[in-house]
Amino acid sequence: MIRVLLADDEGMIRSALAALLRLEPDIDVVAECATGEEALERATELVPDVCVLDVEMPGLDGVEVARRLQRMIATRCLVITRHAGPGVLRRALASGVAGFLPKSRGADEVAEVIRRIAAGGRYVDPEIAADALSDERCPLTDRELDVLRAGRRGETTRQIAKTLSLAPGTVRNHVSVILGKLSVETRQQAVRLAEERGWI
Repeated sequence: MIRVLLADDEGMIRSALAALLRLEPDIDVVAECATGEEALERATELVPDVCVLDVEMPGLDGVEVARRLQRMIATRCLVITRHAGPGVLRRALASGVAGFLPKSRGADEVAEVIRRIAAGGRYVDPEIAADALSDERCPLTDRELDVLRAGRRGETTRQIAKTLSLAPGTVRNHVSVILGKLSVETRQQAVRLAEERGWI
């Protein structure tokens, strides 16, 4: 039997997927978790063969859970997501996940991917992989990326300047250039776009 832990903050989706996977003769769902923290705790306790982790969970997201688990226990991680941007895929692969699948796939396909990665293989949805390969290169300089990283939690211009040892006016100039290059109106939009594309 392949022992599986499921983690998804959407209870209906988690329960439905668990029920469908339990119909498979070779898959045993040993835990259902609603948060990344709970998934981390239960996985280290149960050491499942495969952890199926939603990317967008409150607190620790699925990619961060996968990254931590790779250093702690012998389990394979399959990340599922509703918003499968190229940046999320790159971040997931860098974290050591064995599989990456959009939530739009059926339970039978999820079961097949679970079997594949439990056997030591890897799987990335072909459409997501094609999007990632065709995604454009980052137009921002290293210093502009530093400014976005330093302000990704809504820090003020003055706080970013202090973090990077820059003058506030220099930070404002960088932000202005970033907004122009990315064709967005706010720093928050720039951060979101850079995260989606895996630049920060």
